[in-house]
Amino acid sequence: MNELAEPKEIFPGQAFCFSCGPGLSCFNACCRDLNQFLTPYDILRLKGNLALSSEEFLGQWADIHTGPQTGLPVVTLKPAGPEGECPFLSPQGCRVYPDRPSSCRAYPLVRLVGRNRATGQVSERWFLLREDHCRGFEESASITPEQWVESQELLPYNRMNDRFMTVLAAKNRLGPGPLPEGLERDFRLACYGLDSFGPLLEQGRIPGAEAASFPNQED
Repeated sequence: MNELAEPKEIFPGQAFCFSCGPGLSCFNACCRDLNQFLTPYDILRLKGNLALSSEEFLGQWADIHTGPQTGLPVVTLKPAGPEGECPFLSPQGCRVYPDRPSSCRAYPLVRLVGRNRATGQVSERWFLLREDHCRGFEESASITPEQWVESQELLPYNRMNDRFMTVLAAKNRLGPGPLPEGLERDFRLACYGLDSFGPLLEQGRIPGAEAASFPNQED
C-alpha cells in the first residue's frame, strides 16, 4: 500500500518540483491500490473516450453504492488485478489519458473547495501529496499550482465539479439525510445516466419535466 506523508498546503505562486513520465522507476505505481471516486463530468469524459453509453460505462467500469448518511450515489472506478490496478492501466501508461479523471490530473495536488453560503463564491486550497514510492519529486522541473492546473487541463473539470458540488450542497441544505427511494433513483439518473435521463425528461417522465424547455436538436 502507498504510504502517505501528511499533505502540506501549497499557496498560489508557490513553486514545487515535480515531473512524471515513463522514464521514472515509479511510473504507473500511483495507478495501483485504487480508490478512485468519479464525478459526473469524469464519467461524461470517460464514456466519450470509450464510445460507450452512460449505462454501458457504469456497468463495465464502475461500482456504485449509496452513501449511508446522504442517500446519494457514490461512484468509484472498478479496480482490476490483484494489486487493485486501474482498469485503464497499460505498460505504456494510461489508455484514456486525454480524458482521465480530475483527481488523476491534479496529482500530486489535492484540491479542497469551499463555498461562501452568503455569496455563493467558491474558494479553493491546494495541498501537496507526497507518496513514499513517488520519484517525481526528485525531478528538477519547478512549477506552481496554477501552472500545473493549466498544463493538466484541469480548469473545465474544476468548473463542472464545482457546479456538481453546488447541487450536493443544496441537497444537504434542503433535504438532509437519505433521499426517498424515488428521488434517489432520479438523482442517480440525472447525474450519472445522462443518455437515459435526457429522453425521459423530454418525454415528461421525470417529475417537473413539463416545466423544462429544450433547445431545438438541430440548432
